[in-house]
Parts: sequence; structure tokens; C-alpha cells
Amino acid sequence: MGCIFCDIIEKKRAAKIIYKDELVIAFEDINPRAPVHVLVVPKKHIPTSLDIKEEDNVLIGHLFQVANRIAKDKGIAGRGFRLATNCNSEAGQTIFHMHLHLLGGRIMHWPPG
Repeated sequence: MGCIFCDIIEKKRAAKIIYKDELVIAFEDINPRAPVHVLVVPKKHIPTSLDIKEEDNVLIGHLFQVANRIAKDKGIAGRGFRLATNCNSEAGQTIFHMHLHLLGGRIMHWPPG
């Protein structure tokens, strides 16, 4: 079975893309948990955060910079937003291609569940 995110990156599957560059793609979550729910995904297939290598440090830093830029563009940076990543099944990871969830536009409660 293929990777849904790789399919989106390779334009084999549709998504509402809001940002892309040579390293990263970002698109609206199809099952949003907040008024703003964007997935920020490295184009390099990295299954989980445990698979990040030292050579990926620039990529991962860029991933966060893109998330910050999108938060500003969406008008939620000043109010606050959440960046989340899940690692493995018990944490809720369902697509094994590392990514950030950018969530905002409402009050975020803690603990998240």
C-alpha cells in the first residue's frame, strides 16, 4: 500500500494545497479538528519522527518555518496556534509520513486527550 502523502506530493491524489516549495508541501486537512487545520509535510518520506536523521535538520527546521508562515498568513499567529506531530499508532499516527498538524482559530485545551 502506498503513502497518501507521497501520492499528494507526486500529484497522484488531489489536495487543497496552500504552500509548496522544493522541500515542503502544506495542505488543508480533509477532517479538520479546528477552523484552521493544515498539514505541513516534508516532501522527503520520513515515516515517523524517530526516523529523522541529522542530515534532515535543515528540512525539519524549514518545516517549522513554513508552519509559522502559514499561521501568520491565516491570521492565527497572534492569537495562538498548536503544532503537533504524532509518533506511532498509540499516539494517533495513522499516516506513516512524518508531518506537522497546524491547528488554530479556536481555544486549544490541555491536555489534548
